[in-house]
Amino acid sequence: MMFGRHTVEMHADTPPESIHMMPRETLVSPDIDFFVLRRAGVPVGMAALKRLDSTHGEIKSMHVLTEARGAGLSRLMLDRLIGHARRSGLAHLSLETGAQPSFAAARGLYGQGGFVECPPFGTYRPDPNSVFMTLAL
Repeated sequence: MMFGRHTVEMHADTPPESIHMMPRETLVSPDIDFFVLRRAGVPVGMAALKRLDSTHGEIKSMHVLTEARGAGLSRLMLDRLIGHARRSGLAHLSLETGAQPSFAAARGLYGQGGFVECPPFGTYRPDPNSVFMTLAL
C-alpha cells in the first residue's frame, strides 16, 4: 500500500525519464537498509538507505503518507536515517529529489537537516527535474 502510493505520487508530477526511485524488488539487497515508520502500529512512512561505497550512502524512497504529514514525522525519519548512516561509518550521505514546486517541502526539510545542493553523484546525470543534495557526516 505505502510503496504503491509513493509510486503514484512520483509519477503524478515527474516525467518518467526523471523518476529515480528504485523498484520495490530491488530494495531487498545487502546494500539497502529499509525502514518503516509506524504510528500506533500502522505504517505511515518508509525510507531506504543505499550504500554506494564504504563511505558514501544515498537516501532512497523516503516517503510519509499524506494524511500523516505535518506532525514532524518526516524530520524524525530524516534524523533517524542520518544517525543510522553515522553509526554505519558513512562519511557522506546524498540524495536526489525533485526540482518541481511539489518537492519544495522535501527540499526544505533536507536543507534544515544540513544537506546542501551538489552536482550529480554516483550514476546520476544532470536533469532539470532533479536536485542533488549531500551532507558530510
